[in-house]
Amino acid sequence: MTTGAAVVAEARKWLGTPYRHQGTRRGAGTDCLGLVRGVWRAVVGQEPTLIPAYSEDWSEPQREEALLDAAMRWLRPKPISSTDIGDVLVFRMRSNNVAKHLGIVAELQNQPTFLHAYTGHGVVETYLTLPWSRRVVGRFEFPSGEN
Repeated sequence: MTTGAAVVAEARKWLGTPYRHQGTRRGAGTDCLGLVRGVWRAVVGQEPTLIPAYSEDWSEPQREEALLDAAMRWLRPKPISSTDIGDVLVFRMRSNNVAKHLGIVAELQNQPTFLHAYTGHGVVETYLTLPWSRRVVGRFEFPSGEN
């Protein structure tokens, strides 16, 4: 069974991993999708599909919701207002753009946080402040795992 605590524990093992576009390896390099994929492999099992190469703009010019659509397909949707640790958040960084960032919900000192990877910072844990919260357009949980 995949638990939120197991998801967060695995995601925290990735802290400090440098940012690398399309990377999926703890310690070597990852982007936000690679972090979620790496946690999936550890807590769920084999990835359900091959991920094609993707650009850093996440289909912005085409106006395709590739990331949000993939989350809907492979993860279990939840209400955005849920407060469970281990959930995957999908962010729309600008209101008129496609969703193109992911994070995993955690908690520090009774405050909500999320683990994510982004350019110039690598994998970090950030407080889920109002500026971040208002960008959330989807909340999901991992399916039950084989591990």
